[in-house]
Amino acid sequence: MDMMDFNKQVITEFRANAGKVGGNFAGASMLLLTAKGAKSGEERTTPLVCSQDGDRLVIIASKAGAPEHPAWYHNLRANPEATVEFGTETFRAKARVAEGAERDRLYAAQAAIMPTFNEYQQKTTRVIPVVVLERLP
Repeated sequence: MDMMDFNKQVITEFRANAGKVGGNFAGASMLLLTAKGAKSGEERTTPLVCSQDGDRLVIIASKAGAPEHPAWYHNLRANPEATVEFGTETFRAKARVAEGAERDRLYAAQAAIMPTFNEYQQKTTRVIPVVVLERLP
C-alpha cells in the first residue's frame, strides 16, 4: 500500500471515530491538517500525530527522519492558514514554526509521549521543524 492509500485509510478512520485511530496510531493524539499546496494551490489533507501545548496544537515535520521536510511543511510555509480537524472539532488555524528553546521544549514533549521521535532526529542531519497551530478567531 502506498502512502496516499495509507493516509486515505487513516483519514477515513479518523472521521468515522471522532478523531481516534487504531493500528500504529492507537492511543496517539492525532489531527487532520488540510493545507493549500505551495505549488499546486490544491487543498491536501494529511493525518498527523500531534501534542497539545495549552490551547495550541503542535505538529512535527519529522517525515520519519527522512533527509527532506515533508510536503505539508512546505505547504504551511507558503500558506500558513489551514483547516484542522481535532477530535470532533474543525477549525481554521495559523501555523508558525517554533524556534530555539520553544522548539526544543515542544519536540521533547512529543518525544516523551512517542520515543520514536528521538529516533527520527538521530536518523537525519536536518533540524526537524516543530510547527505550532494557533486557532483563528
